[in-house]
Parts: sequence; C-alpha cells; structure tokens
Amino acid sequence: MRAGRWLPAAGALTAVLALTAVPAPQDARAAAGRCGDPAQRPWCDASLTPDQRTALLLPKMTDDEKIALLASDDPFGGPLGGFFEDAHADTNRGIDRLGIPPVYMTDGPAGVRQGKATALPAPIALAAGFDRNTAKLYGGTVAWEARHRGNDLVFGPTVDVLRTPRNGRTFEGLGEDPYLSATLGVPWIKGAQAQGVMTSVKHMAVYTQEQDRLSLAMEVDPRTLREIYLPPFEAAVKEGGAATVMCGFGKLNGRWACQDDGVLNKILRSEWGFKGFVPSDHTAAQDTAGAANGGLDMELPIGMKYNAFMLKRAVAQKKVTQAAVDGHARNILRTMFAFGVFDRQAYPNDLSRIDRTASETAARRIEESGITLLKNDGVLPLAAPKSIALIGRAAQDAPSGFGSAKVVPFTTVSARDGIARRAGSGTTITYTNGDDRGAAANAAHNADVALVFATDSQGEFFDKSCLTLQCGEPLRGDQDGLISEVAKANPNTIVVLNTGGPVLTPWAGQVKGIIEAWYPGQEAGNALARVLYGDVDPGGRLPVTFPVSENDAPASGNPAQYPGVDKTVRFSEGVMVGYRHYDAKGIAPRFPFGHGLSYTTFSYSGLKASTKAVQVTVTNTGGRTGVAVPQLYIGMPSPGVDVRQPPKQLKGYSKVALAPGESTTVTFPLSARSFAYWNEEAKAWKAADGCYTVMVGPSSRKITQKGTLGTCQ
Repeated sequence: MRAGRWLPAAGALTAVLALTAVPAPQDARAAAGRCGDPAQRPWCDASLTPDQRTALLLPKMTDDEKIALLASDDPFGGPLGGFFEDAHADTNRGIDRLGIPPVYMTDGPAGVRQGKATALPAPIALAAGFDRNTAKLYGGTVAWEARHRGNDLVFGPTVDVLRTPRNGRTFEGLGEDPYLSATLGVPWIKGAQAQGVMTSVKHMAVYTQEQDRLSLAMEVDPRTLREIYLPPFEAAVKEGGAATVMCGFGKLNGRWACQDDGVLNKILRSEWGFKGFVPSDHTAAQDTAGAANGGLDMELPIGMKYNAFMLKRAVAQKKVTQAAVDGHARNILRTMFAFGVFDRQAYPNDLSRIDRTASETAARRIEESGITLLKNDGVLPLAAPKSIALIGRAAQDAPSGFGSAKVVPFTTVSARDGIARRAGSGTTITYTNGDDRGAAANAAHNADVALVFATDSQGEFFDKSCLTLQCGEPLRGDQDGLISEVAKANPNTIVVLNTGGPVLTPWAGQVKGIIEAWYPGQEAGNALARVLYGDVDPGGRLPVTFPVSENDAPASGNPAQYPGVDKTVRFSEGVMVGYRHYDAKGIAPRFPFGHGLSYTTFSYSGLKASTKAVQVTVTNTGGRTGVAVPQLYIGMPSPGVDVRQPPKQLKGYSKVALAPGESTTVTFPLSARSFAYWNEEAKAWKAADGCYTVMVGPSSRKITQKGTLGTCQ
C-alpha cells in the first residue's frame, strides 16, 4: 500500500487469500485424496455426507484403532516448535490401513510457531483494531502459513475474556469485553478455515490467570459464566463454525475443564449444537473415566489418560462405555470428513520457499489498525523534525510475549530502522538503550523530539507481579523513572508503549504524547513510522482499561478474587469485569475502554434507536482524513435487587474512514440477545421490563449521543 489515505484492511485480506485458492471439500472429489478407492472403501466417497461416511468407517475400526485416534503422539513437537520447521505442536498419525490420514497441528494465536514464520502483532493489538475485516485478515494469514507448514489444524484464536490485567497471557487474548472478543473471534475463524485449515478456539470455558493454572479451582456463578466467559465460545461455534474447541486447565465449580460434562456435553454439544471435536490443552486431562464421560475427544500431547491400557481397563470396569469411546472417535472422524482432510493430499511444508509478501503486508496493516494514540498534545503527527532521539531497548528490539504464542520471525523491522527510513537523510537519528538515565536525558536534550520506548514482560506460565513498568519488566530497570527524566530534558517527549496489556502511567502528565503499540510483530518499525508521520491515522482503540493505580484494577486487593486462597479463586465480582468494574464502582480510569485518538476530530449526531438497530451519523469535523470507531453501549434495567446490571455494556461497534467534512451513517444491528441477561432461575436468556439507555460515542467514558428504549419515565 502507498502512504496516504487509510484503506480498509479488506484489501490486504484479499491479497492474502488470493495467494493460493483452497478448494472446498465438495470440490475435492475429483482430486486424488488420501482416503483411497471408494469401491474398496465406501467411506471415501466424497459425495456422501460427513455423518454417512463416518457411519461407514467406524465399524471397520478395531478398538485399538479407535483408541489410537483419541490422542496425539508426539511429545516433543510442542516444545520444539519454535525451533524446528518439522516440529508440529501435535500429531495424530492416523490409520493407514483404513485410509485415515494424519492430522498435523500447530500453535497459532499470534502466528505459526513452527520454525520461522510471519510474526503478527499480538492478538491484543488485533482487538485494539475494533475491526472484523482485520480479524478475518489475521486468521487467514495465520492459516495460510500454517497450511504451508504442512498443518491441518491451528490452535487459535484465544478468546478468553480478560479478568485481571496481571494475567500473563493478556497479550494473547482479545481484551476484557465478551462482545468484542466474540465478534472478532468469529471472522478470525472464518478467515482461517477459508484457507482449508481447521481452527481450535481456546480455552473453554474459564481461563483467566497463569498462577496455579494447572490446579486452580474457580468458583463462577451461572450468570457470570453465561454473560462474560461463554459468549465468545458460543459465537465461535454457532457463527464461526469452529472445527474444534480446546478445553483448558483448572476446575470450574468443582469439575476439571477437560472433563466437564455440564460444559462440554450439555452446553457445547446439546445446547449449541457443536459437531466438531474437543482436544485438550497439553496435559489438561486428569482422569481417564472422567475425561471420557465428560466430553474430551482427543488428549494432547500424548495418551497419558487416553491409551489402550487405561481406556480398555475403564471399559472393562464399566466406568466408561464402549459407546462413549466410539462417540469420541466419531466426533474426530466426522470433523475430518467435514473439513476435507480425507479428500486432499497432505499439505507440503514449504513456507520458507514461497512468497510471503502478502503476509508481511498483513502484519503491517494489522499493527497500523491496532496502534492506539492515548495522548497527543499537538506533538503528533511529526512535522519533519531535524533530530530524533530514540531511547529504550524496544526501539532496537521487537518485543513479544513468550510461550505457545511466541513466533520466530523470518525478518524484523525495528522501530529504529523504520523511523530512520521514513525520516530520510535530512533527519539525525540517535539511539540510546536507556540503561544510563543521564545519557538518555542528554540525548533527549539535544534532539527536537524524544521517543522513549518502554515495555513489559508477559507470557505463558507466569502472571505479572504488578502493573508498573518497573516490576512488569524488571530487566529494564525503572522505566517510569527513565521516562520522567527524559521528559524533563525535552518538552517534546513521546512514549511508545510496547506492552501486552495495561500498565500504570504515573508520568502521563509529563509527556506530550503516548502511543500504545502493543507487541507489534515483525513489521513494527514500518507500521509505527507511518503512524508517527501521519501517513496513516492511528487506528486503535483500547480493548482493555488502563487504571490510574494498582488497586483500581479489577480483582485487585482481594486475594480471594485474585490470585486465590489455597488455590481457589472466587469470581465474586460477577459480571463487573473490565470497564463494567470501573463504571459500577465510580473509578476514573487513566485511559478508558474504547479510548483512542485520531489526527482529526469527529462529531456524532442523529441517533435513532429501535429494538432492531441503532443508527448514528458520524462526521469528520477536522482537516485530515481519519479513522472513527463509533461504539454502541446499552444500559439495561435490573429485574431485581439481586441482579445487578453494569451501567453500560458494549453491544456494537464500527470502523469508518472519513475525509475532511465527510459524513456517514453507521448502523448497529441488534437482536433480542442484545437486551437479555441470563436468568438463573429460568436457565434462559430473558429481557427485563423497564428503561434501556442507548449510548453512542468514541469510548466507554465519552458518550455523545443518548436515547432510550422500553418503558421510561
């Protein structure tokens, strides 16, 4: 893309998807699949339905073959995936005798973790984009590369709703709001599965922290479960058509996640109609009989609970029926048939030998869409400064989270390289790593503009000990102090945050600009430079709330809520998660959910509300082309004193690019579910009588248009 007017990410999506067309399963009949000759193997007839084919194949399998299908069999793939091209996260070898092909799997919430790949911005940056097209682009990019690494299934997206900003995997999810997570997860899945790769949405049902994650007992009431933590999974199944749903760790109300009959069998399958299969997160299966009866179809990474000895013994002891074993095998086979795995040749592993230009472009576009301008006192966009001081190691590095979402990039464009290239030969660029505050302040003093790069440290296995930059990334020292020193030395100081989620910003009043660039992926420098210089408008809005102080954050100051007492966590805050918490308690955040500035200004007018849709007119009132992200919130009446409602809940959003003076009408479609709460007594979604407040604005704390629906006085 050329520098200039912002364009929707759909163009980049088209480029990615056009690289290699993937035939739909019904078009694969003429191809030479791996199943074999239908005359000899009737289940290989691609004109039959997945259910018909599964019914023909299952009786031909021995008990040992059925059991072999229920576990992957590569204990070293996952740990080695970030180092070797042939190390799939997991592999199920299939059964050659019957033409059942192997299934190769890879980690992929932030890109493919198998040798080198395109390192996309962290999923939290995608969430900041507030853009369904960008989510589709993200999933399509990941799956395209997963396919060219020889994979049939990708573990992603992660749609766990953020409960505490100290969560070590904050960067890997889609933020603190269930509606945002659900509506971005669906296009992610659709974009990925359009590439002929199955997805595994994770981690059902409640997964909110790394501390004690393997043994944590979580107590969550039914309403909170239904309104906060389950909606992204429900949407992934009902609207996204996810091939698989991965169960996670810990206990939910006394039941291990991967053997929770109430969630996996009753809700996921019976209520939502899920027809795919359920794999476990690595080592999450706890008990052979419990898992087999509770809904787990495939154990990862190997059959520690699902092996011939333990399953056959469980059947012999009448703890598990043969019908249950057959049912799990049926779920796996049916999913493989439905997604065409039998009817095509294996995907070759040749990612390093093909053109990845579209993927690199996607990485840049996704980051541009998610870069969030938190503060701007007129210092941005840059007006061709003669000298720029870059301070902080993140200007030279490419910060990212660690764990299963860690991607090893083929190439990386640092902020230093990207800014220097964009600035041109007429601008002097200096770099200081920030370890010496005096040297950093001196460099800032001698420059027209100082850019301070600060980062935290996030990843799998550990939560953050606090939200300050100092303890959030102890190897960088006191970054808060560094920022303050630089701000004293140069009035034109801009802070670039490369964090995986919210951090404290005690220096916010001392600097002229703050940019949240998240973990930016391999195109970090190019994307940031284009935003800094105004080649593109900063497209991001916060999918998470930034608090003023540590104890303002949700689940802070109450060990029973987080991190738990005796490895038990009580979700006593109920539905007051994220911005709902701040609103309900009257706490002013530093930067609210949905906040993000443009280089232009917008007005909102003409609100029209009905139970079917809300409309509002958005007008660019400034002098530059820019991106607006109008957001719809609804305040719902309480049906009783025992059912507290948040002051507002996100129920719609849009992303529009407007030229100066241009207007557009944005429509937010609504359904009965938009006005419903979970009635625990009826065990159903119900709408309360009373007055519904309709609110539209550029953030959760900046409402510019209001209306009402229902019975209002």
